[in-house]
Amino acid sequence: MLTCQQVTELVTRYLEGQMEWRQRVAFRCHLVVCPHCRRYVRQMRVTIATLGTLPEEPPPPQVRKALLEHYRAWRREPE
Repeated sequence: MLTCQQVTELVTRYLEGQMEWRQRVAFRCHLVVCPHCRRYVRQMRVTIATLGTLPEEPPPPQVRKALLEHYRAWRREPE
């Protein structure tokens, strides 16, 4: 039986149909007994579907600049 951590690590492969049958069976068996992971898989499906509806156009220049500045500041923060 897979653990919840293993399910979260494998969810993308599961949703993309990239698992061998034994691993897929183990994944589904875990979902049968774990409501938290069932909810997580549902949330991932909704997220993927929602992101698929976003336009493919790049963000406006000011938004891109703000995001890059935020990322660079975050990278400079000490760990």
